[in-house]
Amino acid sequence: MDARLEEIYQESVRRNPTEPEFQQAVREVIDSVEPLLLREKDYADASILARMVEPERQLMFRVAWEDDEHKIHINRGYRVQFSSVLGPYKGGLRFHPSVNLSIIKFLGFEQTFKNALTRQGIGGGKGGSDFDPHGKSDMEVMRFCQAFMTELSRHIGADCDVPAGDIGVGAREIGYLYGQYKRLTNRNEMGVLTGKGLGWGGSLARKEATGYGVVAFALSMLQERNEDLAGKKVIVSGSGNVAIYAIERAQLLGAQALTISDSSGAVYDPDGIDLELLKQVKEVERGRVSEYAQRRPHAEYRPGKKVWDVPGEVIMPCATQNELRSSDMRTLIANGAQIVVEGANMPLTPGAIEIAQRANLLYAPSKAANAGGVATSALEMQQNAMLQHWDFDKVNNRLDRIMEDIHTTCLETADKMGRPYDYLVGANVAGFKIVADAMLEQGII
Repeated sequence: MDARLEEIYQESVRRNPTEPEFQQAVREVIDSVEPLLLREKDYADASILARMVEPERQLMFRVAWEDDEHKIHINRGYRVQFSSVLGPYKGGLRFHPSVNLSIIKFLGFEQTFKNALTRQGIGGGKGGSDFDPHGKSDMEVMRFCQAFMTELSRHIGADCDVPAGDIGVGAREIGYLYGQYKRLTNRNEMGVLTGKGLGWGGSLARKEATGYGVVAFALSMLQERNEDLAGKKVIVSGSGNVAIYAIERAQLLGAQALTISDSSGAVYDPDGIDLELLKQVKEVERGRVSEYAQRRPHAEYRPGKKVWDVPGEVIMPCATQNELRSSDMRTLIANGAQIVVEGANMPLTPGAIEIAQRANLLYAPSKAANAGGVATSALEMQQNAMLQHWDFDKVNNRLDRIMEDIHTTCLETADKMGRPYDYLVGANVAGFKIVADAMLEQGII
């Protein structure tokens, strides 16, 4: 790394010494954009990189709530407003025990470039809490969401910061959050949250969008080789919203998804994932993947295991960060993997990425491949602003066009950088340049 860039990176490490996920994300971007930064003197003169790795605002707050037994619990809430240069901060809320400032900052940093690639006029942010909704009653979740929004409401708005859902935050949680926001502000401000219910400002296709977008990006990658998804075996991790709808669209295109997982373990279903059963277990019953396996005659539940030893051509990690490691990647390559498309945020470790690229696998980073969710959130914001409600096909067609445009942008940028088919370099450089150019035009802010 160039000495000037190394100095900026080390200063970020010094300021954030206990945030490994954030530093991993920063290092990945710097490594990709180094040739651009050394070539563009204006970026150096305006200290673009040094400004970009420092969030505009970091919020951390106490969330006190009462459970059904009248016991008081204390959680920690976060909102990192990373960059508003392209528009209002936009990014999800994650409720999960693993949430800490490092994870929220890495997600907000990644979100800034992801949102830039959609070209929908949205900045980057992220938030959440170390609250675990699993095993909680609806009333407990409601009380937590109300307590969380009591603080968050001071910092968000349709033209300022527009949160959405993420891990642990689905339609139920968004409903409770929006209800409390209305109570506190006395405003029916539909554009303040996305992922809302269809009867009160939500968008058709939003639930499906991230998973559908991942598959659309995978299809574009395969079409570069004059292939498609028909007949391909797909290895999917996770069993949440992204995984479910990636499986759905992959199967609609003739592929066979064989795996799902959650924090308790993994399931291999040699007959292909039964989508309706999966939706029943995860969306209706809020159950575990082990319950899916109990109802499928040939499915194998593997407690505490991952899915990466199952052979398949198309790999879609859709669970969480750093879930696919170097040893997993070697196993996947030995078992015939052809492409890796990130459905979760930063699910591959740096070592796994390096091994995939050395083996000439097509690899798509999350900031490009899973941008469909936030792109459709932006479409929900547009519908809210115009007091319109578009049909499913209109939203889905616009989603497909956005994902095709992101794919084209990544390919063309990688070519310009002398790295053909390097989607990582293409996504990082293209997203960085969109944000950096806007920063130059808007001055020192």
